Amino acid sequence: MSHPPEQVKDHLRDVAAGLLTPFDDDGAIEHSKLAENAESLYDSGIRTFLATANISEYHSLSQQERIDVAATSIEALPDDACVLAGVGGSTKDAVELIEAYDEIDVDAMMIMPPDHTYVHERALLDYYRKLDAATETPLVPYVRGFDPSIDYLKDLTHIDGIVGIKYALKDPVKLGEGVSAGADDVVWVDGLAEPFAVSYWAEGIEGFSAGVSNFRPEIGLELFDALTAENWERARKLRDICLPYQKLRDETGQDNAIPGAISVPAVKKGLELAGLHGGSVRAPIRPLEPEEEASAEEIYAALDDNIDRLVD
Repeated sequence: MSHPPEQVKDHLRDVAAGLLTPFDDDGAIEHSKLAENAESLYDSGIRTFLATANISEYHSLSQQERIDVAATSIEALPDDACVLAGVGGSTKDAVELIEAYDEIDVDAMMIMPPDHTYVHERALLDYYRKLDAATETPLVPYVRGFDPSIDYLKDLTHIDGIVGIKYALKDPVKLGEGVSAGADDVVWVDGLAEPFAVSYWAEGIEGFSAGVSNFRPEIGLELFDALTAENWERARKLRDICLPYQKLRDETGQDNAIPGAISVPAVKKGLELAGLHGGSVRAPIRPLEPEEEASAEEIYAALDDNIDRLVD
C-alpha cells in the first residue's frame, strides 16, 4: 500500500537516491540487478527512491518499461521505503502512466520537466491540474530546463495534490523567493544534488536528490545529518568531497559540446566501482570513453579515501 501524503512529505525531507536502469549490452533491462541496487541502497540507510527518473534514462524507456521498472523497484523494497516514479509527456500519456502506477502502489508521481519547445506557464499549471485530477497519489513537479516566474512557483504549490517541488535551477535567489511565496505545507527539494545542498538549505530546501550518494549513500546521509544539525563546517567538507565526481558528470565528453553528456554513464561507473550494478546506456546517451573511465576511477579512488576519513 502506498504512503499517505504526510508520509511522502516526511520522505522528501531526506536524501532521495535515483535508481538507475541497468541495461545489458543489447539494451535489455536487467531487472534483477535493479532490484539488487535498490536493496543495497536501502540497507545503507536510504529510504526515498526515484524510479524512472531522468537519471534512470526515463526518456529512453517505453511506457511499459517505465511501469515494469517502477514495479521492480517497489517489489524490491520494504514497505517503509518511499518510491517516486517519473511521469511526463502528453496529458493522455501521462494520465495513462499515472493510472498504471496507481495499480502498483507508487507512493508519489515525480512530474518530469516539460519537454516541449514552447511552454506557457498558465497552460503548464493546467497540465498539472489535469494530472492531479487523475489520481489521489501525491505529485512532485520537477522544475528544470526553463526559467519560471515567482508567481508560477507560488501557484504550483497551491495545486491540491502537490506535496513537494524538486527544484533544479541554478538560481538560489529564485528558490528563496519561491519558498517565501509558496504554500507552507509543500516540501522543497534540491534537485541539483550535493553541490547545492548547503547553500539551498539556507533558502528553504528540506531534502536533496543524490549525486555521488547514488553509489556512496553514506556521504548523502552524513551530509543530511550535518545540515539538519546546522553543522555548516562539516556540511561544507562533506559537500566538497563530492565536487570532483560531480564536476566530472558535468563534462561534455568527446566530440560533443553539450554539458552533462557523460552524467549518466559516470554515475553508472560509480555504481560499478562501489560494487553495485551500472550496466550499459541507451541512445541518445553514449558510454564513457576509455579516458573518461580512467578519470572516473581516479576521482573515485580519491573520493573513497575522503569518505573513509570523514564518514564514521
